[in-house]
Amino acid sequence: MSMAAPAAVPDARGANLWRCDPTLGQLLGLHLPGPLLAHLAPHLDRLGGLAGDGLDGLAATADRNPPLLHHRDRQGRDRQWIEKHPTYQEMERLAFAEYGLAAMTHRPGVLDWPEPLPPIAKYALTYLFVQAEFGLCCPVSMTDSLTATLVRHGDPALVARYLPGLTATDLDHLTQGAMFMTEQAGGSDVGRIETVARRDGDGWRLWGEKWFCSNADAGLAMVLARTEDGEPGLRGLSLFLMPRVTADGSANRFRIVRLKEKLGTRAMPSGEIRLEGAEAHLVGQPGRGFVQMADMINLSRLSNGVRAAGLMRRALHEALHVARHRIAFGRPVVELPLMRRQLLKMMLPTEAARSMVFATAAAMAAADAGDGEAVRRLRILTPLLKFRACRDARRVTGDAMEVRGGCGYVEEWSDARLLRDAHLGSIWEGTSNVVALDVIRAIRRSDAASALAVDLRQRLCAVPAPLAGALATALDRALAFAQAVAAGSDEHPARQVATGLYYAAAAIFMAEEGSRLSQSGSARPDARRLLLARLALDHRLVPRDPLAGGGSAEAAIAGLLLDETPVAPGDAATILG
Repeated sequence: MSMAAPAAVPDARGANLWRCDPTLGQLLGLHLPGPLLAHLAPHLDRLGGLAGDGLDGLAATADRNPPLLHHRDRQGRDRQWIEKHPTYQEMERLAFAEYGLAAMTHRPGVLDWPEPLPPIAKYALTYLFVQAEFGLCCPVSMTDSLTATLVRHGDPALVARYLPGLTATDLDHLTQGAMFMTEQAGGSDVGRIETVARRDGDGWRLWGEKWFCSNADAGLAMVLARTEDGEPGLRGLSLFLMPRVTADGSANRFRIVRLKEKLGTRAMPSGEIRLEGAEAHLVGQPGRGFVQMADMINLSRLSNGVRAAGLMRRALHEALHVARHRIAFGRPVVELPLMRRQLLKMMLPTEAARSMVFATAAAMAAADAGDGEAVRRLRILTPLLKFRACRDARRVTGDAMEVRGGCGYVEEWSDARLLRDAHLGSIWEGTSNVVALDVIRAIRRSDAASALAVDLRQRLCAVPAPLAGALATALDRALAFAQAVAAGSDEHPARQVATGLYYAAAAIFMAEEGSRLSQSGSARPDARRLLLARLALDHRLVPRDPLAGGGSAEAAIAGLLLDETPVAPGDAATILG
């Protein structure tokens, strides 16, 4: 007598991550012109399908087959190159060539759109891509941000020479970018950089060692170095563009000493670089290197926030799928009270990060168009997103692993890779402490929190009165706390400041989005984001008794949100009051 096969482990492989996430389309409808969104929809749909299946498989295989550094060819000649697995090369083709993620905001024609695409379009596509592959998005981001920094600060002749390669969308002509900044002695203390730049005729040569260089074999790298007459500290640093191959076609004079064996992003080569008189071009003004490099760092920080948001979305998607399809104690585990609470606590930071991504990208577009107030908002939104979303991603991916149980701890499922990759976001481009202190500096130097508060209060005008009043009170408290800390000398509360401002802003962004979506002319108005804003208040912004229960409101909100289907405004109003 045959025995029935055991129930399969719930597996979301093959899902289209665009179609499974209607909220993403809703939010893009608020932020992008209709014709552009209609044009992008087929590309988003195809990428969603790839991210849930083929691209995810490529990423898993590349993760198991890290790059190899070769120092000599088979004839014994000194020639360095990094051997990348074919699956990583295919992901490069998808990101740089087919989707043009590094080029689309810098030139027209990418994805057949006649103008450069806005940042929100780029980050929406990246948000889908990173749900399958995190590491490659680092080279994509660095190529994108190096291009922006070079265009803003570089000599026109230098821009004309290198821009075509940086914005190419075929791999034969593409020049990838990198940022070589970190040194072993200094780490986050950039003022201690020891790399020296010496004049050589009309050019410069670089000497020193860079300790952590991702995309180590990039065609171009931005490098911070100190000229021989440069003063100590940040003011003595200058910015240089260093090609891998010199004008005569020979290899530049730097060596990759070794590749790093990393916890995550294993497929993307990160290495240690020794500069041995490498040719380089001065970018911008001598002694202004760190200020100019800050443009590249901030773009990379925003990209880190986008990637953290994408990781959380993929982790939540996997957890919801498991919870809906795994039967335990006679019913789907999504019906169990503790599981519902765990999923809700994963959903809140996931959706908060998504709203912060779109708000920050919108501020970037306005800042690039010359809006001075948007420049100030961007100055604080970027470190807020980098600080909190990257920290939240570590917890959300860990909780998703727990939802899957023992299988989640096994490398053949996506959970382990998501968790490993999530930990990098809090380290790249400044650790959590460094970025939290940058929030304080933004308040001190440009009163950026006040500029953000003006924008947030305007958005509250569209939010229903009871919720708007509670959010306004939370914003006032977060702002007062932040300004008091910025005015003093005690840095201990800096992380509390960053968390408070982040969730006050995210709650208001979600509330305004929810108000617009619930009042839209669509057949099914949706008030889910109003409920998420209320949840942000309850979980993150108002005092709570740790020995009291979550209350009936939380259970009611879970009942409306965990299905990920539209919530009627009337149903939300019974909870919001």
